Amino acid sequence: MKSKRWNLRKDYEIKAVEELAESLGVDKIIATLLVERGVKTFEEARRFFRPSLDQIHDPFIMKDMDRAIDRIEAAIEHGERIMVYGDYDVDGTSAVALLYSYLATIHENIDFYIPDRDTEGYGISFQGIDVAQRTGVKLIIALDCGIKAVEQVDYAAERGIDFIIGDHHLPGDELPRAVAVLDPKRADCPYPYKELSGCGIGFKIVEAHVESRLGVRLCDDVATLSEENRALREEMKVVLLKYLDLVALSIASDIVPIMGENRVLAYFGLKVINTRPRPGIEAILGYGHVERRTEAEKQKNPNDKSYFRRELGISDLIFLIGPRLNAAGRLHSAYDSVRLLLCDNFVQARQLASEIDSYNRDRKDLDSTATETAKQRVEADPVMRESKSLVLYDETWHKGVVGIVASRLVEAYYKPTIIFTRSADNLIVGSARSFKEFDVHTALEACADLLEHFGGHRCAAGVSLRAENFEAFKQRFEHVVATTMPVEAETPEIEIDAEVSFGEHLTPKFLRILKQFAPFGPENNVPVFLSRHLVNAGDPPPRIVGSNHLRFSAISLESRSPSFPAIGFQLGDNLPRVRAGENFSLCYMLEENHWNGKTEMQLRVKDIKFESDL
Repeated sequence: MKSKRWNLRKDYEIKAVEELAESLGVDKIIATLLVERGVKTFEEARRFFRPSLDQIHDPFIMKDMDRAIDRIEAAIEHGERIMVYGDYDVDGTSAVALLYSYLATIHENIDFYIPDRDTEGYGISFQGIDVAQRTGVKLIIALDCGIKAVEQVDYAAERGIDFIIGDHHLPGDELPRAVAVLDPKRADCPYPYKELSGCGIGFKIVEAHVESRLGVRLCDDVATLSEENRALREEMKVVLLKYLDLVALSIASDIVPIMGENRVLAYFGLKVINTRPRPGIEAILGYGHVERRTEAEKQKNPNDKSYFRRELGISDLIFLIGPRLNAAGRLHSAYDSVRLLLCDNFVQARQLASEIDSYNRDRKDLDSTATETAKQRVEADPVMRESKSLVLYDETWHKGVVGIVASRLVEAYYKPTIIFTRSADNLIVGSARSFKEFDVHTALEACADLLEHFGGHRCAAGVSLRAENFEAFKQRFEHVVATTMPVEAETPEIEIDAEVSFGEHLTPKFLRILKQFAPFGPENNVPVFLSRHLVNAGDPPPRIVGSNHLRFSAISLESRSPSFPAIGFQLGDNLPRVRAGENFSLCYMLEENHWNGKTEMQLRVKDIKFESDL
């Protein structure tokens, strides 16, 4: 396992921390965490800890939103057939489910379409437009894709089909000539929050349409509204809330920042999932061993409105729901994911969830086999072991798992990685993965002349090329990585929020406040702490559990404060030195561990360094 760099954050103003700690009456460590997240005033802290739907932005600030709503209204008025079109990943399928389910409540002539990953690929396809033409569609609303679909939108226009684009990816040099192009990342879009998910864009369309129909807006000053309009505003909130579970699912799965508007949307989406989950989400969670509360448990605590036996967070959406929904699009059809999310009957949802779970098991087998083969190739090739990047190709690898395999190799070797396989259109297609210190999308731009297509983000991208260009691309990509990646980026980094003392800071009150920082995610990650001068407490004795996980108990040498149970995943190699009583420092996250009816504070250790090595 690669050694890791520990980076203790110091990119904050000490004065701002002191002033916030005083105004809030909180520990300076808590104030530090807030300032690191851009929260510097009492009012900002109030908004952070008390999210409200009133905090989300007016959807009509978004460029072209008025045009989009006018075109949707015209389609409804004239009975035109509408197609909701989305990508095959979780963000795309949840976006389609959200907008389709809303429009279906006010318009009958509606359908949805998800492109086939193998035969059509990512984004808006000519084949999908042909289907729309054959079925009489006059308006396509594309979500989570389409911002670069200039030719496809023109092709549709020639066939009498209008487009509304709702995307969150970076635009190209030319925007599609659609009726409306909704994308906060447009250079001319004044919308203040730029990091909505694709499903988030779909939600803003729904919000704008509901506001237009009811004649009130969430951003209206309540004090200026009549009693009737206040009632309409509350009615609007009820309508919008029921779609936020899908938005939260997309935010979690698409790994967008969970600050600002996304944090508000995720916060309320999780509330919906935890109190009244839609049948499809409950059914798929059952395969993650999440159980609903029994009638006896409800009677014992009638004030607890929780639906499940434990509270679900963003990580549950990421690890329990996201991979299963993605597996449908990877190995079978993403239509199944949309149908599951739309399902209003639990028995039917359970059957669909069973099929999707079986796709996920198949995906795991394909992923495991391909990952092992790829690792064996790396280990057997001295050139690859010394290279700054990894580029591998195998025509037998399944197109649906190459991204996962690339991620696994980044974890193992900490190098920008691209995994390729053969596509149905005789191109070689691949998924690129990287880490925050290296922008893989920029590296691909430097190789653009060798590529047929590429697109994505800083840490993840899709790419396709002709077979005859593969070796040239591989050499060019390695050269770009080798000459542009900072030396320090070759070592994995753990970013530490604050250094804390066992005796002074690790209290139940401290943990209660930390829990209010949720929902966690990019730009608001679970805080990571550093504590020094620790030693094994000895009770219980340190041991290995599971697959090389180190379970032990740590105590401070300085304060001899109470010891804390700790678990370090894949850190079992450190057992002999911990057992021998060597002094160490830990970087870790605080969590609650529930076991045998007991709840205790536990350290989830990210890394351990022995002080004799420093």
